[in-house]
Amino acid sequence: MSKLKRGLIVSCQAVKGEPLYGLNIMQYFAKAAVLGGASGIRANYTSDIIAVKNEVNVPVIGIIKEVYEDSDVYITPTIKEVEELLKTGCEVIALDATARPRPNGEKLENLVSYIRKNSPQTEIMADCSTFEEAKAADKLGFDYIGSTMRGYTEYTKGISIPDYGFLKKMKSELNAKIIAEGGIWEISQLDAVLECDPYAVVIGSSITRPMDITKRFAKEFEKWKI
Repeated sequence: MSKLKRGLIVSCQAVKGEPLYGLNIMQYFAKAAVLGGASGIRANYTSDIIAVKNEVNVPVIGIIKEVYEDSDVYITPTIKEVEELLKTGCEVIALDATARPRPNGEKLENLVSYIRKNSPQTEIMADCSTFEEAKAADKLGFDYIGSTMRGYTEYTKGISIPDYGFLKKMKSELNAKIIAEGGIWEISQLDAVLECDPYAVVIGSSITRPMDITKRFAKEFEKWKI
């Protein structure tokens, strides 16, 4: 049985350099999200994941964003981050599953094998940007495949997200459960995403990032002629 339930997963994150980073409040964002109907939480960094798990009773997708000089991969990029996540008890670990080289020459399949061997009860999610990446992740046996990186890799930059065609193709051709993530700001977009029949939907910035939400509204004032 899948750890994640079908429904809305809310991403509660504050990364280094953002105003809310280090304030130990992500668990309260998560609590508010669950009270509002979220069936799962996606969280970043071990301290926030542990705090979230202590506050809410829904499954958590855990990630660690870490930047390495020799790679553009930053979402759970190496075994080091995987080991840290396994200690948190998060139900799902998400890995960047793009075709880009990982730090230190590490391989995606080795990270998957490590999780399967050391924590078989932990499910794994692939954050992809192209169908080819998603298909490769499916062959590796990922439990969930997400559209997380669509539009965020150099070779998909400029693609409009949510990419409904991408979601439909993954849904129709892959075995893993499909998770729609990225670019959902309006109810109309969510309605169109749900028409693609994903297993679950992750929404983050439009719910839990007040700086980004404010920027979006403030940008409209540029059109205001005084």
